[in-house]
Amino acid sequence: MTSALRPPPSACPACAVVPAAQATADPGGRILLSLPTIHCAACISAVEGALARVPGVRSARVNLTLRRASVDATQDITAEPLVEALSRAGYEAHELDPGSLSMTETDRQGRDLLMRLGVAGFSMMNVMLLSVAVWSGAEDATRDLFHWISGAIALPTVAFSGQPFFRSAWASLRAGRLGMDVPISLALVLASAISVFETFHSGHHAYFDAAVMLTFFLLAGRYLDYRTRAVARSAAQELAALEVPRAVRLCDGAEETVAIADLRAGDLVRVRPGGRMPVDGAVVDGESELDRSLLTGESLPVFAGRGTLVSAGEVNLTGPLVIRVTAAGRDSSLHRMADLVAVAESARTRYTSLADRAARAYSPVVHLMALISFIGWMYVSGGDVRLAVNIAAAVLIITCPCALGLAVPAVITAASGKLFRAGLLIKDGTALERLAEVDTVVFDKTGTLTLGTPEPTNLADHRPEAVAVAAALGAGSSHPLAQALAQAGKPLNPVRITSLREVPGFGVEGEWNGRRVRLGRAQWVGATPLPVTATYLSLGDAPPLAFTFADRLRPGAAQAVRGLVAQGCEVHLISGDATGAVAELAARLAIPNWQAEALPQEKAALVQAMAAAGRHVLMVGDGLNDTAALAAAHVSVSPASALDAARVASDIVLLGRDMAPIAEARRVAVKAARRIRENFAISGLYNVVAVPIALLGFATPLAAALAMSLSSITVSLNALRLK
Repeated sequence: MTSALRPPPSACPACAVVPAAQATADPGGRILLSLPTIHCAACISAVEGALARVPGVRSARVNLTLRRASVDATQDITAEPLVEALSRAGYEAHELDPGSLSMTETDRQGRDLLMRLGVAGFSMMNVMLLSVAVWSGAEDATRDLFHWISGAIALPTVAFSGQPFFRSAWASLRAGRLGMDVPISLALVLASAISVFETFHSGHHAYFDAAVMLTFFLLAGRYLDYRTRAVARSAAQELAALEVPRAVRLCDGAEETVAIADLRAGDLVRVRPGGRMPVDGAVVDGESELDRSLLTGESLPVFAGRGTLVSAGEVNLTGPLVIRVTAAGRDSSLHRMADLVAVAESARTRYTSLADRAARAYSPVVHLMALISFIGWMYVSGGDVRLAVNIAAAVLIITCPCALGLAVPAVITAASGKLFRAGLLIKDGTALERLAEVDTVVFDKTGTLTLGTPEPTNLADHRPEAVAVAAALGAGSSHPLAQALAQAGKPLNPVRITSLREVPGFGVEGEWNGRRVRLGRAQWVGATPLPVTATYLSLGDAPPLAFTFADRLRPGAAQAVRGLVAQGCEVHLISGDATGAVAELAARLAIPNWQAEALPQEKAALVQAMAAAGRHVLMVGDGLNDTAALAAAHVSVSPASALDAARVASDIVLLGRDMAPIAEARRVAVKAARRIRENFAISGLYNVVAVPIALLGFATPLAAALAMSLSSITVSLNALRLK
C-alpha cells in the first residue's frame, strides 16, 4: 500500500499494553508484514479478515504490540497481493525480512523474576507462620523442629529465588568490581549459614525468616526495576528488516524473483506501483511519483522519471519503474542508516542510572563496615566466632542496599504510571532521569508536530461543482493531495467522471459532461504554479483552478512548545521537508531555531553536535529519517503512530495524538529526580541511625532484616507521593 492511502493514524493504550502474541517465522511459507497504522483491537480482526480473503493464504495472525502480521501462505504467494489487499482495507503495510529479526522476543526475564518473586513470597508467609510459634515461647525440641522445617523451606527458596543476585554478584567479582549485588548475595548467604549453624546446635534463634524476607523484598525491587525497563528490540535490527528481502530482476526482458543478496551493481529491477524500493539506483524506464516521507521527511511525493536517483525504502506510488542497481543489501542507504542507529544506540547505553552510581560508592563501604565489626567483636569477645559472625551478619543485613535498590525503581514506577494516564509510555528505566536533565528540545515536522496529512485550505473560494469534480478525479489517484480532495468532497453531490485514468507522475484525467478534465501538476493542466503546496484542476477550456493545502497541525503541538519554553528549554525544528513548509510551521509555533531539507545523517550529526557542546537533547520524531537522531539524543520521544523502527529507537512513546503531555513529562521527570534524591537521603539517614546500633551488637540478624524492610517501605511511600 502507498503511504498516500494512509488514514490519519491514532493510538490507544492497548497498543502498548496488550501482551504480544508471539509468532514464529520461516522464510518458506510465512510472510511478515509491518503494520504501522493499526492502533486497536478492531484493527486486528479487520487486517486478519482482509488477509484471509487473499487466495493462497492459510492463516494470518496480527501482533498488536509489535504492529506486525504473520501470514502463513502457499509457496507461490508473495507480499505484493497481501499489501494490496490491506491497501484496499485502508491499512498501510510493509514487508519485513524474517531473517533480519529475532523471532524469540518472549519476555523470559520478566517471567523468570516474577516466578522467583512468587516462590519467595509464598515461602516467606510459611516461614513467618512457623516463626510466630517460636516467638510465642516454643522451646527445646519443639523449637528445633520448627527451625528445621523453616530451613527446609527457606534454604531451597534462597538458593532458587536468589539466583539473579548470585549470578550478578559472581559476574561482578570475576570482573574485579563490587556491584550492588555482592553485599546482597553475601547477606543472603550469611543469614542462611548462621541459621543452619544455630539450628544444628539447638540455638535459641535462627534467621531463616530474615533470609527469605530479604530475598522477597530484594526481588520486589528488582522486578519493579525490570518493569520500568521495557525490553526494547534493536532499532537497527528493525531498520534492516524493513529492507525488502526480494526483488524482481530483469534478465533479457524476462522477470525473475531473487533475494536482495543476489543483486549486483548494474542489474535491472522492476518496482511496481505500491512497492518499496529494494535497492539504491537510477530510473532507466517509466515515470511515477515517490513517497520519501519515511526516509527524508518530505511531506509531498516527488516526480520520478528517467535518470532520477532512488534509495532503498522509498515507496513507488503511481507507475511501474525499471531501476538500474547502484547499491544493494549492506551497501544500500537504508542499511547505512541502520548502522548509524546502531552506533548511536551503543553510545547512549553508556549512561548509568543514579542508583548504579550510588552503588559503586556504597558497596565497598558495606563490606568494610561488616569486616570492621567482625574483627572488633572477635577482639572484644576474646575470640567468640559465633558472636562476631552474628553481629557482622546483622551489620551486613542492616546495611543491605535494599532501600537503595528500591529508591529509583519505586519512583520511576510511580512516575511512569502517572505519565501513562497522561498518554505517555516510558520504555527505558533511565529515561525519566535523563529527561529531567534536558535543556534543548528538537522536533521533527512531518508526522510529529503535524499529522502528515494535507488539508485543503481554499475550498470555499471555488464553486461546489468544481470541488465535486476535483473530488471525483482525486478518488482515482493514490496521491495524498488527490486523496485529501476526495475526502473533502464527500459531503457534496457526486459527479460522474468517465474514461478516468491516471498518468504516472502528472495526475488524473477523465471526461465530465463532454469536457476533458484534469487534476494534477501545474504544467500538465496549463496553470501557473503557486509558491505554496497546491494541485490544479482544468475544466475544459476554462482557466485552471488551484487547490491549496496545509499540513494539519497535531493537537497539543502549540501547548507542548509553549510548555517546554516556559520550563527554560531551547526548542529547535529540524525537518527534511521543503524550506517553505518548515518556515511556515516554525512561524505558526513561534520556534525561532529551524532547519529545512535536513538528511537523516545531518539530523543525527546536529543532535550529536549539540551533545558535544554540553547540551542535553530531547529528540521528538516519527520516521525512519529520525531514527539515528532519536538514538543519538540524550532522551527521545516518538508517537505511537510512528514506524516500528522509530518507536524502538525512542525511550518514550506518545500513546495519543495530543502532543501536550510532552511538556508535562519533563515537569514530572524533574519532580521524580527530586524524589529519587530524597529516597537516597532517607536511605542514608536510615544507615546513620541503624548501623551504629548493629555495630554495638544491639541488633540480631532478624531485627536487622525488619529494619531493612521498614526502610524499603518508607522509600516506597515517598515515591507514591508523585501520584
